Amino acid sequence: MPLRSHRVKIALLCGILLAAGGAVAWLSGTPVSEPDPHRDPEGRVAAARARRSETVAARFRAAGVNYPPRELFLRAFKHEAQLEAWARSDGDTFTLIHTYPVTSSSGKPGPKRREGDRQVPEGFYVLDGFNPLSLFHLSLRVDYPNASDRILSDREKPGFDIFVHGGEKSVGCLPLGDAGIEELYLMTLDAGNRGAVPIHIFPARMSGPAWEKFATPLRSNDLGLDRFWQTLQPGFTAFERTRRVPGIAVEKDGSYRDPQK
Repeated sequence: MPLRSHRVKIALLCGILLAAGGAVAWLSGTPVSEPDPHRDPEGRVAAARARRSETVAARFRAAGVNYPPRELFLRAFKHEAQLEAWARSDGDTFTLIHTYPVTSSSGKPGPKRREGDRQVPEGFYVLDGFNPLSLFHLSLRVDYPNASDRILSDREKPGFDIFVHGGEKSVGCLPLGDAGIEELYLMTLDAGNRGAVPIHIFPARMSGPAWEKFATPLRSNDLGLDRFWQTLQPGFTAFERTRRVPGIAVEKDGSYRDPQK
């Protein structure tokens, strides 16, 4: 993961609102208050725009979505090593724009729970910051630890600095290669929900025979993992069914509430 000295200096508000009584925390789409996200002291973003703007525009044209989009939404799947970019400009439903390969991974199936465990997080997050000076070319910060992680992960050292970034290698992050991050950085920078783009990170695509083959032995050997994945699956299923980003809440025990309830 990127070094602490290269951390983006913006507030870790992450659009989290606490409901009355503290029983539920809602993960909202409220943009984070941040310094100028267009800052580009070394010209990396300008260079990315010169190289990738037409490719990004062509992807949106092919998908039938106007650019820049009103909203962007990302889904990552650790087992398949893929990150999907979805968008909408008109209407309520999202359209798949492109699927990017994740170039490497670390850790094992399951959530991140402490600093140094090498885990890529699993859960419902937002991208809340831009780093044009990343050691990994360009990077977008994931708001780990979120409301759930702050309850379920190590209270003193849950870990920090989880990014989607360029390059080919990483520990705990989602690297897309330099070309992939240039495209995604521009999409995220230009989107109407910049500063609060949802990113849902799953252990795998959580349906069908491939999921059962992958998950069954892991869940049977770890009941805690089984319970956690049961709270992730409704969010995955809701988007698969509706192509709308589900409202995600966190219960006071740290579990994700079923968005259908």
